[in-house]
Amino acid sequence: MTIQTHFSLKEYNTFGIKAAAKEFISVTSEKELKEVLRNNKDVFVLGGGSNMLLTQDINKLVVHVNLKGIEITDENEDFVWVRANAGENWHEFVLWCIEHNFGGLENLSLIPGNVGTTPIQNIGAYGKEIKDILFNCEAIAVETLENRTFSNEECRFGYRESIFKNELKNQYIITSVTFKLTKNNHVLNTSYGAIEAELKKMNIAYPTIKDVSDAVIAIRSSKLPNPKELGNSGSFFKNPIIAKKQYEKAVVQFPDMPHYKVSETEVKVPAGWLIEQAGFKGKRFGDAGIHKNQALVLVNYGNATGKEILEVSQNIQKTILERFGIAIEAEVNII
Repeated sequence: MTIQTHFSLKEYNTFGIKAAAKEFISVTSEKELKEVLRNNKDVFVLGGGSNMLLTQDINKLVVHVNLKGIEITDENEDFVWVRANAGENWHEFVLWCIEHNFGGLENLSLIPGNVGTTPIQNIGAYGKEIKDILFNCEAIAVETLENRTFSNEECRFGYRESIFKNELKNQYIITSVTFKLTKNNHVLNTSYGAIEAELKKMNIAYPTIKDVSDAVIAIRSSKLPNPKELGNSGSFFKNPIIAKKQYEKAVVQFPDMPHYKVSETEVKVPAGWLIEQAGFKGKRFGDAGIHKNQALVLVNYGNATGKEILEVSQNIQKTILERFGIAIEAEVNII
């Protein structure tokens, strides 16, 4: 293990922001991770760099969690339990599961990032979230270096939320995640978004989990830019959940406003629709902008700073609040 100084993080964040770490080290085992934590208590933990916006240099040791490995830990006739280490690329892991005919992750294809950060954000797409298939995750306590296993329930999942973003923020580093997946009788979720339309376009009447994954990949590829080609972090904002009464009041003024029922008293409004209606879709402010195909995605056209992208996001939030009376929150972590 070698600690590097004044290390560029440009290739380690999907926005492609030019920021530097005071010190940087990549760890490939739990033993190495514990050794680093034993000697350095104040660290910045870095996974796939897909869910953060760097607005400044990191003036501390950046620890890149690069633990690799996938294994089957248990199985029966119907289910299989698969453990993936934190440093595995998420999409590659999803494809690995599909190749082995393990179902449950297909709707989450092509989401950027690594396995270890998926429970923190409770990532989700097309009607599926991590909470639906996570069995448990293993983590190391930063202070005591003790290993702890969190059950699904102990993760306290919410919409893009978990205990790791709230009560236990920065207190644990996730080292592996175990998923409970189907081996047969896969339960497909094709009713959300454009999946059914995409399958029809593909002339598929009886889809497999691979077909669903292929459809999701096609949809995401048509809407979302590849971070390697155009810096971005996927969806920048959460879809706001508002009171049903607030929606009923707003829809009088904006009759086309779509919504999804969350509970008897709450609805979810698509943030992308709000942003597009406010005229931001495809707009550019220097090298920072909003993607032309998906208003939820903020992009770096080359040399935008994190602060410039943050300013664009704040301008969007202010405009949405003034026009619709709805507050939208960033899904991305602002550093």
